[in-house]
Amino acid sequence: MDNPVITLSLAQLALAFLPVAITLVILFRWSYGTGNAAYALARMVIQLLAVGYVLVWIFNADSGLAIIAVLAIMVAASAWIALGTAPEHRRQLLLSAFIAILLGGGLTLLLITQAVLQVDPWYLPRYMIPLAGMVFANAMTAVSLAAERIYSELKHGMAWQEARIKAYQAAMIPVINALLAVGLVSLPGMMTGQILSGVSPLVASRYQIMVMCMIFASAGISTALFLSLSRARVLSGVFATDP
Repeated sequence: MDNPVITLSLAQLALAFLPVAITLVILFRWSYGTGNAAYALARMVIQLLAVGYVLVWIFNADSGLAIIAVLAIMVAASAWIALGTAPEHRRQLLLSAFIAILLGGGLTLLLITQAVLQVDPWYLPRYMIPLAGMVFANAMTAVSLAAERIYSELKHGMAWQEARIKAYQAAMIPVINALLAVGLVSLPGMMTGQILSGVSPLVASRYQIMVMCMIFASAGISTALFLSLSRARVLSGVFATDP
């Protein structure tokens, strides 16, 4: 499997927007508004083009300090975005979310890159940055779901222990569904990308197993840490008594 990667020209890429345009027309005709979708699409294009240039710079910099700085920004952004489901409590819970994602995601990333893959140098950008993105994004989503659910359950009078279980279960639903669907319903992005780049499907499947374990662990550990670290602040912010 030594076929070269197909390089997309701007003209070829533009063709991908034809079905996008059809979808926007449907949105306009059915809901009389395409503002949010058009904004999201424009932002997606700008962000991905920008990150492409940034990654080129990071890869060429060959600096461990630059990678640490990037990872710190990713964790901070993840913590802030995760608490969008509880905006009125965001500032009180920000430190708990940051520590939870840093430890749950960071330790998982450390194990995968240094023990499983044994990347050399330890900060090798083409491995560290993409894997960090997967780890922190999934930890962020899990923490976000847990934050929304814990407040919801407590406001309905549920005791902390019960609410914590409900919040944890809700946070893990997307990850568990992904585990059940992978290989049957979907081929995940990393596996698809490797196959498209000419990697053997057998090798790509091993990498994807590693990634799924990484995602499951980072989400589970980060959520548990967040719920533990934020207990006092959460209980003080709702009309519930500590069981």
